[in-house]
Amino acid sequence: MLEEIRAYCLEAKDSSIKSDKDAEVFKKRFLSKSGIVNSLFLRFKKLSPDEKRIVGKEINLLKKICQEKIKVDKAVGGSKLNSALDLTRPTSNFTGSTHPITMISNQINEIFKSLGFYISSGPEIEDDWHNFEALNLPQDHPARDMQDTFFVKTQPDILLRTHTSSVQVRHMSETPPPIRTISPGRVFRNEAISSRAHCIFHQIEGLYIDESVSFTDMKNLLFVFAKKFFGNDVVLRFRPSYFPFTEPSAEMDVFLGTETQADYRLTKGTGWLEILGCGMVDPKVLSNCGIDPKNYSGYAFGMGIERIAMLKYGVKDLRLFFENDLSFLNQFS
Repeated sequence: MLEEIRAYCLEAKDSSIKSDKDAEVFKKRFLSKSGIVNSLFLRFKKLSPDEKRIVGKEINLLKKICQEKIKVDKAVGGSKLNSALDLTRPTSNFTGSTHPITMISNQINEIFKSLGFYISSGPEIEDDWHNFEALNLPQDHPARDMQDTFFVKTQPDILLRTHTSSVQVRHMSETPPPIRTISPGRVFRNEAISSRAHCIFHQIEGLYIDESVSFTDMKNLLFVFAKKFFGNDVVLRFRPSYFPFTEPSAEMDVFLGTETQADYRLTKGTGWLEILGCGMVDPKVLSNCGIDPKNYSGYAFGMGIERIAMLKYGVKDLRLFFENDLSFLNQFS
């Protein structure tokens, strides 16, 4: 029986598998219920214990050779077979689409561009001056605790920007008024990842600097934006708030209601969801950027794109935007 098994091993090794049909023939001969390996195992049961120790190893070796043969030869043979095909032909009907975060960002950009704003950009790796100190946030300012920051260990003055306000600082330092710009981009904060927070997210911040700019100008602009984005029926409110780089400061909320459990949880039972922060640029920030606050004033605002996207599309978990799950992303294609 041993010689018979060894002969089958040689036969299996010498067999050529170049197509699916060859593989089926090989499997039928060696690995099917009526195949060689199974018939050997049936005969194996009738052997003595001493014979089983020797013969069992040989049968298992044959089985392993057959299984490996199908894997290796089919892969090699398949590549030879397919070499005659057009290798530039798409492998599937799948086509990519715009990510929902990009879609929302583009919509917001287009609205503000229609209102006379232009887009400015800046580096994601920033220095302490542009990210903090120029924005009225010195080293010992308690408001720095609001933004846990990723600093470069070997260069403590270098960090990953925590907001796109750093772009506004660079723009004010380099561009004389009037300034009317928005700064979309990716920002980073050392936060625990959850359904409501992430260490990476996206912001769009706006800035308008000119003579005699008022809080009313800002309020009217943001009302126009919200109605263009959410529709004319949207219910909004302004609340006093605090930001080190604006004075006075406010936040704008959208009314969702509390009819559903998800809305109740998202709004913490109030029915209102904050969508952006805003305020009049602090005179000290203007001075830090080389703009005379006696001649010029301005307002700034900023919003998280993920929060807007969650509100727009009814997404309840922020993490879905970062997981590359096609079952989620295909809903937006």
